[in-house]
Amino acid sequence: MTPEPRNAELWKITLGELDEKMGVKIVEESVERVVATMPVEGNRQSFGLLHGGASLAVGEAVGSWAAVIHASTLGKTAVGVDVSATHHKSAREGIITVTATPIHLGGTLTTHEVVITNEGGQRLCTLRITNLLLDRKA
Repeated sequence: MTPEPRNAELWKITLGELDEKMGVKIVEESVERVVATMPVEGNRQSFGLLHGGASLAVGEAVGSWAAVIHASTLGKTAVGVDVSATHHKSAREGIITVTATPIHLGGTLTTHEVVITNEGGQRLCTLRITNLLLDRKA
């Protein structure tokens, strides 16, 4: 599933301001898989549960990073065009793990499944993100 790099260096993840505020940590980064963690504490809504918006924000970030890593093998970059999520279970504490794996790695579009799990491995949320690959601007 991994394309051969075309004289391009794989893009390395750099956290943005929101990622840092949310406490996101990168665990693994490759074309095949991007994994990050995030604490529930500091990302809860008023009822004490992990905020659904926090799940979407971290899930979209991890899925987009995965797309940009793939795009970098083609000398391109990626921009998100669609994201959807289903929340399965809530969390009140602990660390969540966010894992993006490719469903489709094309030359124009990528689609990734992003799974968010709790420390017990239970699925909390499933996202699907599609990114458009674009030529890098000089």
